Amino acid sequence: MKSIAIITGASSGIGKVFTKTLSEHSKYDEVWVIARSRERLEELRNTVELPLRPIPLDLTKESSLSTLKELLDGEKPRISLLINCSGYGKFDSFENLSFEENMGMIELNVSALTALTYISLPYMDKGSEILNVASVAAFQPIPYIGVYGATKSYVLNFSRAIGRELKKRGIRVFAVCPFWTKTDFFDRAIDENKERVVKKYAAMYTPEYIVNYTWRAMKNKHKDHCIPGFKAKLQVLGVKLLPAKLIMNIWQSQQKLK
Repeated sequence: MKSIAIITGASSGIGKVFTKTLSEHSKYDEVWVIARSRERLEELRNTVELPLRPIPLDLTKESSLSTLKELLDGEKPRISLLINCSGYGKFDSFENLSFEENMGMIELNVSALTALTYISLPYMDKGSEILNVASVAAFQPIPYIGVYGATKSYVLNFSRAIGRELKKRGIRVFAVCPFWTKTDFFDRAIDENKERVVKKYAAMYTPEYIVNYTWRAMKNKHKDHCIPGFKAKLQVLGVKLLPAKLIMNIWQSQQKLK
């Protein structure tokens, strides 16, 4: 039976680095990489040692999920690793963002991740792993990034909960919670025609740092999530110790938001 890894959001940012460093984590017969752009997926061939299958899909569309399910049903591979990295955020107040923008974050960050996990599980067995990309935003309510932060809270709690459920099958679920990371994420998150929501970044990590930290953290089989970086850990500690109302006040004061 063919052993594969599936990586969504593989064409850029953290997903792209996970794809390029995959052989450092384990060996696979084939890597299925998923993103909307076939051209950008094809470009990965020159940077990945493992056999690569580009699968251009828009995971917010039910037809794309059906296409992937049909591929799995037809080939019946063993999914050794699933990395759910697709996602995006928009920075603005809830009511200023369009209906499509708000629902789009939920569809990709939550619904697609959940659906992909569900359709992958029949092809997983003892030793298989699921890696979900959450965020430091998962630990707190964030005015003006409310929907994005809430979707990442879902990702983290969903990962930890099903990780407990799947433990009896020998399937591991792990979540990484990055802080601000220098990727194309900001190209979509920020509307240059509007006043910036985020004016101050407490830290800015590289995707290489996030990915390398995650691979190392996953070697500890007792962990179900990781928070890469000292400043990120400090942020999460503060959020855990202080009342949510105070955390939101600090955030709005820091970013000069009314």
